[in-house]
Amino acid sequence: MQTAPHPLTRDLVLIGGGHTHALVLRKWAMAPMAGVRVTVINPGPTAPYSGMLPGMVAGHYARGDLDIDLVRLARAAGARVIIGRATGIDRMSRRITVTGHAPVFYDIASIDVGITSDLPALPGFTDHAVPAKPLGTFADRWAAFLDSCGDAPRVGVIGAGVAGCELAMACAHRLRAMGRDARVTLFEAGATPLPGIGSGARRALMARLEALGVDVRTNARIAAVDAGGVQLTESRVDLDFTLGAAGTRPQDWLADTGLALENGFVRVLPDLRTETDPRLYAVGDCAHMTHDPRPKAGVFAVRQAPILFHNLRADLAGQGGARKPYYPQKDYLKLISTGGKHAVADKLSLRLEGDWLWRWKDKIDRKFMDQFRDLPVMGAPDVPDGELAEGLSDLLTVGEMPCGGCAAKPGADVLATGIADGACALRPDVVLGGGDDAAILRAGDGLQVLSVDHLRAFWDDPYVMARIAAIHALGDVWAMGATPQAVLSNIILPRMRDRMQGEVLREITAGAASVFDGVGAAVIGGHTGVGPELSIGYTVTGTLAGDARGHSVDQARAGDRLILTKPIGSGTIMAAEMRAAAPGAVVVEALRRMGQEGGEAARILSPVAHAMTDVTGYGLIGHLRTIVGGSGVGARIDVARVPLMAGARELAADGVRSSLFPQNLRLCGGIDGFDPDRSEHALLIDPQTAGGLLATVPADKVSATLRALIDAGYDAADIGEMTGKDITLT
Repeated sequence: MQTAPHPLTRDLVLIGGGHTHALVLRKWAMAPMAGVRVTVINPGPTAPYSGMLPGMVAGHYARGDLDIDLVRLARAAGARVIIGRATGIDRMSRRITVTGHAPVFYDIASIDVGITSDLPALPGFTDHAVPAKPLGTFADRWAAFLDSCGDAPRVGVIGAGVAGCELAMACAHRLRAMGRDARVTLFEAGATPLPGIGSGARRALMARLEALGVDVRTNARIAAVDAGGVQLTESRVDLDFTLGAAGTRPQDWLADTGLALENGFVRVLPDLRTETDPRLYAVGDCAHMTHDPRPKAGVFAVRQAPILFHNLRADLAGQGGARKPYYPQKDYLKLISTGGKHAVADKLSLRLEGDWLWRWKDKIDRKFMDQFRDLPVMGAPDVPDGELAEGLSDLLTVGEMPCGGCAAKPGADVLATGIADGACALRPDVVLGGGDDAAILRAGDGLQVLSVDHLRAFWDDPYVMARIAAIHALGDVWAMGATPQAVLSNIILPRMRDRMQGEVLREITAGAASVFDGVGAAVIGGHTGVGPELSIGYTVTGTLAGDARGHSVDQARAGDRLILTKPIGSGTIMAAEMRAAAPGAVVVEALRRMGQEGGEAARILSPVAHAMTDVTGYGLIGHLRTIVGGSGVGARIDVARVPLMAGARELAADGVRSSLFPQNLRLCGGIDGFDPDRSEHALLIDPQTAGGLLATVPADKVSATLRALIDAGYDAADIGEMTGKDITLT
């Protein structure tokens, strides 16, 4: 969570992570605007740079070389990222609909969602072929094909425009470099391949296609695609891999926005605002420039960025009269790769080609991508000038900003000091008080569980934070083997204008409802305040059947096996995200893990578990200690079997630690084999938010219990056993 230094008064939403929006975010990182909250909505955590796609196919670039990491970019720009696909715009309420998310409010919004392929409409294409976009799916399928393609692979590319020809040559080069006797076929429905480029470039490219043995078929109308190839209107071609590089079209949902369109593309004015709505801009391939129509090309998207950046700021400042027009250049140089490290230039009708042109293109592409990797990083607070109170400098220069989530809590020794002498006397109807996951109260003839949790936001998406906070709060109830019953909310909203606060609260309410409704818990009230940053908390009650103590931490027995239902590592990953050091894909996967509900896991474990707790702020070892201490037993952890979130080990090995790590380290005294410098050991005390359940289960029940948990979608593991005394690591 990035705390705004000033109250927020305007919402700017960038719909899509296209090249123009990525460059606007980069500029925003260098010159933010006070009072503006920036949001980028994108289906995934990265946006691909398509200019390097043929080079990746040919083997010149790694998959990650093509990705603009929107999570890191947004962190640098002080923006929030919403992972989801935009599906519509309600211009009356000024809300954008997003799959798997509450609608997102805007004051000003810009659309940069690119284009899509209409090849999936071809019979069999969706099941048996892959379009070049989205890049992630294509890259995975291409890599899998290379691993299993055999000695004489057959590849087909549909569409002989520039993109199709580049990809066909890249495929042929890559397979030839692997020593394969490949056959690559390029299908063009028209009479001439490479329409729309100069005659000199066409001659050069056709010569390169011939040299690579690519079979170019014109007037080739494909009727269907199947598992074994493509069926043409008059013949058939057997293939092992079919790639689509033709049939682009605008996104379908744009037709329902009420915006003026040109063949499905959003009509825009010279200042890049839509013709229809002055609050909406459109750029990149999804836009149609009414004043000067141009073909779809990345060069225009790149050069629109400074104009869009300027005009958005003018509107947000209430100075719309200062907008600038964008006038695209009449012609531009195209550099087209030809499989190997060789390229052809399309300029006028000249025939220009050579290795030097590929090196030039490579330099341009890498320079473009490098600007998204060299980003400003948020550091620790500055040490004030002048005299300082003793100890202040140490707290400010520890090197880390305080983390959010369950890492934003005091150390265990602070709680022990603060609570030890101030505990209230228990009433007769309190069956179980402090020291466990939740209290148990006697209510009539039954038992009621009561717990509370509160999170400082660590992710700038109120909907996602509300879901995680709800799951985190429910963890204590699930750990007691109880059924969730009722909820009170406690929300601190950041300083914003009233409309924005209302929209944030709407997103929080929707996110919480998506969890609580599903488990049958009713939100019956709460309290909302305003403070310097967003925080979300819930008090939860649950019902417990029978006259029992639930699965309290004093019930474990020597010989029990230890089951953990979720991987650990969220504290390290989110600490890295605060420094813009975590890959976006790793962050989004961690959020997905935190957003996995634990109710079904509790249902599976409850009939067999002796003791159970949820792993949260004090880490796996800290919460295991509550079981060990409460039950008077010991434990052995098989470190290699502890499941870790993707990317956590690597970040821990790089020295990333949560701000709660030093306090949690104090819990490790006397643990045999513990080495805090080993990344897998450091993760054992990593503070978790919405972590998994940790249960002790009789040894003869472990196999069936693990199978049930895995079948239910949990990455559960048997990580050790309860012993006679002490905690040891093996």
